[in-house]
Amino acid sequence: MDNIQLTGTAFLGSDFRPENVELTINNGVITDISPARGNSGKLILPAFFNAHTHIGDTVALDTPIDRPLKELVAPPDGLKHVILRETSQDKLISAMRHTMEFMVQGGTTGFADFREGGAAGVSAISSAGISGITPVILGRDGGELTAESAGLGLSNAHRLDSEIEAAAAAKRAGKLVAVHAGEGGIKDIEPAFELEPDLIIHATNFRPQDIRRAADEDIAVVLCPRSNWLLGVTDSAKKPPVRELLDAGCRVYLGTDNVMFVSPDMAAECAFLMTVYKTTPEETLSMASGGFSLAGTSSVIEEGKPANLCVMDDAGLLSLSRKPLTTALTRLGRGYVCQTVSNGEIIYSEK
Repeated sequence: MDNIQLTGTAFLGSDFRPENVELTINNGVITDISPARGNSGKLILPAFFNAHTHIGDTVALDTPIDRPLKELVAPPDGLKHVILRETSQDKLISAMRHTMEFMVQGGTTGFADFREGGAAGVSAISSAGISGITPVILGRDGGELTAESAGLGLSNAHRLDSEIEAAAAAKRAGKLVAVHAGEGGIKDIEPAFELEPDLIIHATNFRPQDIRRAADEDIAVVLCPRSNWLLGVTDSAKKPPVRELLDAGCRVYLGTDNVMFVSPDMAAECAFLMTVYKTTPEETLSMASGGFSLAGTSSVIEEGKPANLCVMDDAGLLSLSRKPLTTALTRLGRGYVCQTVSNGEIIYSEK
């Protein structure tokens, strides 16, 4: 693996402090961070990790939201599942590869995907894989126990014996358990907690006791705010309770949800979160990159850490900015990503 040197304003450490530096990368690891002599006009951020996707839904982009959420996405006969059953494996693989390429071009080098279709569905996403992007595959209907899968991704919890056994089997195999809960109401929240999951997705309608339980039991919560608003499960900055989750000490990650409705653009997700929920840029970037822990790695910019990076052209705005990280996340975004680095390898460079 070639040595790489990058110069720019990098957001260092877990507090994302901006410093004009030169990064040296050897064998996939950041080996040196030194003051830079000049200004390269680049911003160097930790790479994004999209902590909740359904990239199989790429085969049905921009499906009209013309019916209740359950009729659109709930298994086994929600519209998306009907479409997936009618889609050829070749088309599905090609569509998922397209979305992975889109994510890489926007500075994302990892994602956690709920993969429908059992073992064949898990195999399809593995076949679609492109170099440099790490999928954490959460299967179901038997797919959760395949070698390629990182664990179980349940649509919802209903206290069914099949769900309870699937979660128990995943845990026995040392795999993750993730479940949607609290998206459209509160009825599925308690059954979700009873599965002792590693991840709860959405938490849109979490109550104070749910927030406290997630914090106490160290269950990570993945928020998908653009999806929640678009699908009509919230019209309030109080739902999901972002500030309360953060203040309680919950591990909170950010995802983009169904590709059929929302583009897997993490910079856009960050900008929306900051605008509607008033999170700080540091909180927001932590949520947008922290999901790398699900893959057993990190994108924090420190010496000795893996080099997972998103490099943006500052478009001349850095000299005018009072808060460079806010500028990167709300004014620049994916359109200004000029390089994406995964484990020390440049996997995208603008032409």
